[in-house]
Amino acid sequence: MHIQQTTDAPADARAPRTTDETGLPFLFLVELLCKVLFQRGQVRLPDLASHLKLSISVITPLVTHLRNEKLCEVTRSGGSGTDADLTYHLTEAGTQRAVACLNRNAYAGPAPVTLAAYVAQMAAQSVRHLHVTRADVQAAFHDVVASAQVLDQLGAAMNSGRAIFIYGLAGSGKTYLAERLCHLLRGAIAVPYAIMIDGEVVPFYDPVQHRPLADAAPRDDGNDLLRTRDARWVRDLQRPTALTGGELTLEMLDLRFDHNTRLYQAPPHLKANNGIFIIDDLGRQRCSPLELMNRWIVPMDRGVDYLSLHTGLVFQVPFDVVVVFSSNFLPERLSDGAFLRRLGYKIEVPPQTPAEYQQLFRQACAQYGIAFDAAAFDYLLSGLHAKDETPLLACYPRDLIRQVRDLARYESTPPALSARALDWAWHNYFAGAGARRAAADPQPRERQRRDPPNPLSQGRQG
Repeated sequence: MHIQQTTDAPADARAPRTTDETGLPFLFLVELLCKVLFQRGQVRLPDLASHLKLSISVITPLVTHLRNEKLCEVTRSGGSGTDADLTYHLTEAGTQRAVACLNRNAYAGPAPVTLAAYVAQMAAQSVRHLHVTRADVQAAFHDVVASAQVLDQLGAAMNSGRAIFIYGLAGSGKTYLAERLCHLLRGAIAVPYAIMIDGEVVPFYDPVQHRPLADAAPRDDGNDLLRTRDARWVRDLQRPTALTGGELTLEMLDLRFDHNTRLYQAPPHLKANNGIFIIDDLGRQRCSPLELMNRWIVPMDRGVDYLSLHTGLVFQVPFDVVVVFSSNFLPERLSDGAFLRRLGYKIEVPPQTPAEYQQLFRQACAQYGIAFDAAAFDYLLSGLHAKDETPLLACYPRDLIRQVRDLARYESTPPALSARALDWAWHNYFAGAGARRAAADPQPRERQRRDPPNPLSQGRQG
């Protein structure tokens, strides 16, 4: 895996030593400090610096301004006679000022970075700088049973920087393969705690979404470069992978302002910048696929998105994500040609071959402590799958083996593969799917003449 990354990114810049170097308005910093003091009460200067991720040299003039305006008082809490013994707290006038500030925007966390700095950082660590090779794919999917052709398509698609559409039968392993693409993402990224946009603060860093690299080197506190870098950035993070499914709505893709908490919430695809954003079960959202896809046409085509503050200001942000759509439906059933042209790769995940299916079945047996039995497996293929014309989907081995295990626990016997146990699991799992299909479609031949069959609807029992 090869990654190009510039060295002049804002996160690598020297920590600001003055209020001007933060890029933030002086009055904004004063109000942010007021909110912090209101929420925390009496605070020492080093603790303020740690909370705001700003140096004492930046905070000192802010505190001086508050004291001059009679908004803040200072008391000495120790006997060393140094500034470290001084604690700061708001006066009554300062409390009123803080409450007014919190009513506008309740953010009182680390100092934000500017929108321009965020845009520059995203460009410096763009996901489009990734270079994926076949060796990378083989290493990332070494324990995955999947078609070699599908893996080659996915690897090449990751180099394109374009959206990927993965489709196939329900249970074929589409979502699992999409999520495993995160193993092809290399390189540490940095994200800000928050971004300031036209005087408003949007919290950005999400510890659930933005996780530290597992193999990140310990920080050397004696290294001058590390100690003097801008602390408003969280560094050494994995490239994010965001997954959303049927719960996705168009409103979730916009910047949201909660009028009760007075806080903004960044949309999931913004937090996924420099990584992967997976939309699972496309076609099952509460909005139509056409509406959802129209929302993505401009971002996917131009690499930018447009969001708006609750004040009405519309602003531009980077759209630096590999978008992966996963669906049980054929691409042409979900959108028109204009959108389909913007999908760089349309990759079908087919049912497993008998050899692949057996490998998955052996893995499931090993996972649940059940000895593999070749005769029982042959019965599963010929006596059940072939008889009911059920495709060999990746989800079945694990689900069937778990039912075999459950039966053995119930009967207080060692779990073992047998035709009886597989028949029992099959009946429970598919629940007479053939009878249900006949009841749901009493005139299948006539309907097939009117509407040619969709290959993705065949064999979708359970």
